Amino acid sequence: MPVDNLTMDDGIARRPMISRESAMAQDRCCPHGFRYPGLPAAHGSAVCTLASQGGLWGKSSALRLFTPFRSFANMKPARRLLLRVMVAVVIPLAPVFSQDARIPERYRFDALLSSRLAGVVSETGLGGDFDVGDDGIEQISLAVIDCRGERPVIGGVNMQNFIYPASVYKMYVAAEILEQVSAARYSLWSPAVVKFPNVVDGSKELLNDPRPLLRERDTVTVNYLLDLMITRSDNTAANSLIDLAGRKEINALIGRYGWQGSEVTRKFLKRKFEDPGYETVRGTETCALHAADFLYLISQNRLVNPWVSQQMKSYLSRQLDTTKLAAGLPSTAMFYHKTGWFSFWTNDVGIVDDGSLRYVIACFVPLKEESAGPRLKELSRRVYELFRSLSPSK
Repeated sequence: MPVDNLTMDDGIARRPMISRESAMAQDRCCPHGFRYPGLPAAHGSAVCTLASQGGLWGKSSALRLFTPFRSFANMKPARRLLLRVMVAVVIPLAPVFSQDARIPERYRFDALLSSRLAGVVSETGLGGDFDVGDDGIEQISLAVIDCRGERPVIGGVNMQNFIYPASVYKMYVAAEILEQVSAARYSLWSPAVVKFPNVVDGSKELLNDPRPLLRERDTVTVNYLLDLMITRSDNTAANSLIDLAGRKEINALIGRYGWQGSEVTRKFLKRKFEDPGYETVRGTETCALHAADFLYLISQNRLVNPWVSQQMKSYLSRQLDTTKLAAGLPSTAMFYHKTGWFSFWTNDVGIVDDGSLRYVIACFVPLKEESAGPRLKELSRRVYELFRSLSPSK
């Protein structure tokens, strides 16, 4: 994620504040989403410079950093020592998450497939750089996994680029909730009370859903919240389930599978209503590689256990938003998917299965929904036809 645009107010290096899902602020502050209270602006940027070298948070291939200092490696010893001291002070201020997007060994990377996908991306007008306002310049993140054959084949375009996922990361929350249900900590039919400040939706994300908006003190079931969160992309339901699951537990699951950098850091509400310790954490990001790997494990009944995987498929199969990748698939194809959209970001990730053809596709596009929708439809159609023309890998 490009991070060039910094503002320096009250001596703190930070990004301009921007709103996110349903006008709830999913803002980032400094280049990596942290505030540095009490540190001069130059020092805060220096900490981010160290992070860009991979020594603190890890390095995303998409990062472009502004800093008044030279690179850490070229600093004088005294300055490097000072910087290390500052980092030691800063680190405890908020949870720290590294970004790691290595292709798991279970996949065979296919350069030819990636080249063909790059052609599809270019021909559908989704290639190159896109202006995303205060977040600078962003690019597509696309990953596709062919689930046929003895060893799955993966290809993509910028699939390791960390990007704002919007509501797509609700599927990570759902997985941890289902793991806890599977462990008998509670059931799908356990009651759940909707509490302040989790009530954030003033209107439905999808108008074709007859279910009413959740209100404070409503008592519903865990299953009801899961279904609302996945199928209607309900933010109030998501906030309630993040509290029920616990962010540490959600992120422990993410870490167990090697998806560092895709941790659920934020709820869908303003920072002033965040839990202690999360007011200054960076905004949630993910990449197409992590999302695709998550979905592949579901398709193989290997995410946590078969019951959790099959429950995930059940919820994803009822997704109400079919205006993006789903629109480009034939009526014979089943699509288990989760969409997410806000401002400059339009995303769709899922499992395509029409019997003889089965693949995973995860696509994050830095375009507003009205512009991205038709292009995602065409991209989906072309990827489906591409896989129809390919023989299963051995």
